[in-house]
Amino acid sequence: MNKETESFSVTMFLLRRQTQNKQGNDSSIQDAKVAELNAALGPLSGHSLKYCSDACLRRYLEARNWNVDKAKKMLEESLKWRSTYKPEEIRWPEVAHEGETGKVSRANFHDRLGRTVLIMRPGMQNTASAENNIKHLVYLLENAILNLSEGQEQMSWLIDFTGFSLSSNVQVKTARDIIHILQNHYPERLAIAFLYNPPRIFQAFYKAVKYFLDPKTAQKVKFVYPNNKDSVELMKSLFDIDNLPIEFGGKATLNYDHEEFSRLMTEDDVKTAKFWGHDEKPFHTTKNGHAGAEVAPEPVPVEPLVG
Repeated sequence: MNKETESFSVTMFLLRRQTQNKQGNDSSIQDAKVAELNAALGPLSGHSLKYCSDACLRRYLEARNWNVDKAKKMLEESLKWRSTYKPEEIRWPEVAHEGETGKVSRANFHDRLGRTVLIMRPGMQNTASAENNIKHLVYLLENAILNLSEGQEQMSWLIDFTGFSLSSNVQVKTARDIIHILQNHYPERLAIAFLYNPPRIFQAFYKAVKYFLDPKTAQKVKFVYPNNKDSVELMKSLFDIDNLPIEFGGKATLNYDHEEFSRLMTEDDVKTAKFWGHDEKPFHTTKNGHAGAEVAPEPVPVEPLVG
């Protein structure tokens, strides 16, 4: 081995060692930040203790660039929100009517990285209640997290704009509220969101909505057009086109069956209850996809005699 080759080998060895040491140091620093945040939160119990896993703390730290104080404030606000909104206690019977058209549903496939996929079709909007629309989406966010593959923390969104119109779809205020919930209470849960072939009228809506997106979230939003080679290649890199519905440039058929989806969600409600340690009453699913608790009927009140 000549001196030049030997010198190059030594240099490469030192660079590899530096990279390995840096990765190790970064990992050690992050572990220390997680421990620091855990200590700063103080004693937790019940759902808060269950929620605040090390993985959860890492997501909040990541969302706040590993600033412990900012992550602590963010997490405490989430715990307060979860204690009042109780997203883990929402059950399919409460939101089934919102899902009748399949405007938001969990796909029956994962992306190439094994992440849960949510399919959104704003053109299938079927109700006018902003509160119920948000509750339905929160339920499906919780459900998507429940169905993440082992080792995965994030989900992918596919948004189909077929039938979209500004007059009949989500208003800016509702979109703002959804963004607030996603960014502040589900940090680092969204991996990527594909907006497939959005019409021109959506541009003005997105400009208004983008104002509420933080830069990290905005970078995850990808506009995909079927005649744009780069965006199509990006889709293919993350999805198997045999699984991907035709509406997103794939080969599969997207047939939303509300009754079948309701059956799956009712089964998942049992898993959710088990995860959070709830004592659930069994549910039965009706033909229209709604479900009801199997409880004893209330006694019929007796009218008092007058006279």
